[in-house]
Amino acid sequence: MTDDKSAKIESLRREAAECRACPLWKNATQTVFGEGPADADIIFVGEQPGDREDRVGRPFVGPAGLMFDRALAEAGIDRNRTYVTNAVKHFKFERRGKLRLHKKPNAGEINVCKRWLMSEIDVLKPRLIVALGATAAQSLAGRPVAIGRNRGETLTLANGLRGFVTVHPSSLLRLPDEGEKQAAYALFVEDLRAIGEFAAESAPAGAPGAFARARGSLP
Repeated sequence: MTDDKSAKIESLRREAAECRACPLWKNATQTVFGEGPADADIIFVGEQPGDREDRVGRPFVGPAGLMFDRALAEAGIDRNRTYVTNAVKHFKFERRGKLRLHKKPNAGEINVCKRWLMSEIDVLKPRLIVALGATAAQSLAGRPVAIGRNRGETLTLANGLRGFVTVHPSSLLRLPDEGEKQAAYALFVEDLRAIGEFAAESAPAGAPGAFARARGSLP
């Protein structure tokens, strides 16, 4: 079953690489598809690839991705046992001199790209899906979702699966005050810890999972 899922994800990856359904492909370096094991317990969904991700071709490898990795480790979650992807698969940006600055995807771009995200979810069938930020939540829920009001709550998504809403790690990087940033980071880690506990509770007995601390594998 896992091999079959892996083959389907690779087929989707190749198909998405040729996607021209919206104009974002014209300026982006490449399609950045999701990655992770086919038997992942959980899918983390971000907004879109950033500058680093666009150049490398992998999700969550830039500054926000490094913060995400650190927060996952502190929460006792093994990233290698999770699947990470984005609601939009091409980098949308505006140029400022030599810089390429992130530009938020619009509703049309989110809707066009939703087919890839839903296909990933349909193939992988994870125990839990986590929306990192408003764009991911909008794509998954099929409507705008207020992060502040829904953060930390489990939601039933448009496809009937369970979803959990929290902030995107890039929002923490934008906080100018260091004390505020540390406090926000601590809350993000707590969100991830709650995600780990929630998903571990729904895991079949003896099943391998991302949530090592919940299973007693980490100190």
